[in-house]
Amino acid sequence: MKQRLAQLKRAAGTDFLASLVVFFVAIPLCLGVALACGVPPVAGLLSGIIGGLVVGLFTGCPLMVSGPAAGLIAIVWQIIQAHGVSSFGLIVFMAGLVQVAFGVFKAGRWFRAVSPAVIYGMLAGIGILIFASQLHVMADAPPNGSALMNLATLPALYNSLPIRSEALGDIQAAFLGLMTIGTIVFWQKVPKPFNVIPGALVGVLVATVIAQTGGLVVHYVSVPNNLFADIDWLHWTEVGLLAQGGVWVSILSLAFVASAETLLTCTAVDKMHGEEKTNYNKEVLAQGVGNVVAGIFGALPVCGVIVRSIANIQAGAKTNLATLMHGAWILLFIAVLPWVLDLIPVSSLAAILVYTGWRLINFQTIKDLVRAGNNEILIYALTVVTIVTFDLLTGIVVGFAASAIKLMLTLNHFDITLKEETEDGHHRTIIDLYGSATFVILPDIADVLEAIEPGREVHIFVSHLNYIDHACLELLTNWKESYTDNGGEVVISWDHIIHRYQEPAITRIVKQVKEQRSEATSS
Repeated sequence: MKQRLAQLKRAAGTDFLASLVVFFVAIPLCLGVALACGVPPVAGLLSGIIGGLVVGLFTGCPLMVSGPAAGLIAIVWQIIQAHGVSSFGLIVFMAGLVQVAFGVFKAGRWFRAVSPAVIYGMLAGIGILIFASQLHVMADAPPNGSALMNLATLPALYNSLPIRSEALGDIQAAFLGLMTIGTIVFWQKVPKPFNVIPGALVGVLVATVIAQTGGLVVHYVSVPNNLFADIDWLHWTEVGLLAQGGVWVSILSLAFVASAETLLTCTAVDKMHGEEKTNYNKEVLAQGVGNVVAGIFGALPVCGVIVRSIANIQAGAKTNLATLMHGAWILLFIAVLPWVLDLIPVSSLAAILVYTGWRLINFQTIKDLVRAGNNEILIYALTVVTIVTFDLLTGIVVGFAASAIKLMLTLNHFDITLKEETEDGHHRTIIDLYGSATFVILPDIADVLEAIEPGREVHIFVSHLNYIDHACLELLTNWKESYTDNGGEVVISWDHIIHRYQEPAITRIVKQVKEQRSEATSS
């Protein structure tokens, strides 16, 4: 305990400065995510507070920052459309309890076993959903009900902007949005120390100053005088909805997506700072506690957010004190300066999400998956297309199904070739094994081996195997013993398998097979 207090004392200065940077990053994102989800601004701000003060207190990844995330916009919007705002708090509350169960039963680490193609496909699909819908909001036009419609109607929307209309959008709003995006992109080129101020905040400030000084007639953020009066507390009367299967689908989907995005962010954070590694079970438990609290307050669900986490690390944060303090700054802000929010044009916040959605697509990831093989990019593409065409949950299910099919095909793919070689009058039989050697294909291997004439020199190459199980190891070892006892010579290239699966394990299995054969012979 004393060591921990000493660590906090040493880090207090840098953590204080980092917390201010993260606070300035978080404010526009909290507001933008709330706007995109169709909930009051206070729901996003409360989520930021809970991500800082609650999740930050129990976190298993001290330098990660949690709060409302762009990656959850799609599923939150779908849940609200399906079950209504009054049921939303209950669903978030129950999703939090599910996450707590994940942590208690040590299931957090299993989220690391999800195929990267599915995770990146999920994020890219979410990015397209956000990008397409918020391009409409950026022009002060209402988005359509589906991603495909949002994409299809974009040309008509922006061609009609000169015609000022509530239904068609507003060219002034679009201008403010483009100014925001342009400022964010430009700000990345600004040298230190000036770029310590986040680009998203600068973009919102530029758009706000232009809108206010120019008297532009666009949509502005609307908040009550007392933001706390806008809190939509958990409706316990909605508990009866838990008898409906559709509600549980939403609960489990939210718990899974929030946990997967959080733990993906944890992995990225670990790579960035290279110090204390994430306790995945503790982190998913902390996220669950945060979402239980978020559900009670009617706030947006929380999860680990990469943009705020990067800002936290780059600003020099050393402990979770920075995360805790950033939550306190948000609380202080909405208590003292809520009127500032009324000055912000909605199009500017939408522009931040347009930019964020584009970044979620992450074209570098696509290149990496292409290098990994056609199967990975196919899973990625199926996940993205299904999310955009149907919905997030369907896309995730299709992605998992494609991954499972790929795994089964990989495990069941096997080929064996036999050829004869003659060199300087010396005859050899060459056998190559390809794919995955499991007990299912034992008859195929046995047929080939038993057809070889006695007394030959046989070389068996296993360098092309992805996997070999105990049954196949036993077959090869027993056949080698039997064949050499009858005057033949057998060479099996174990080196590749030993290198891939570690020598102690393979050596132990081969030894066990020999011992079993010896015992059987002696008895």
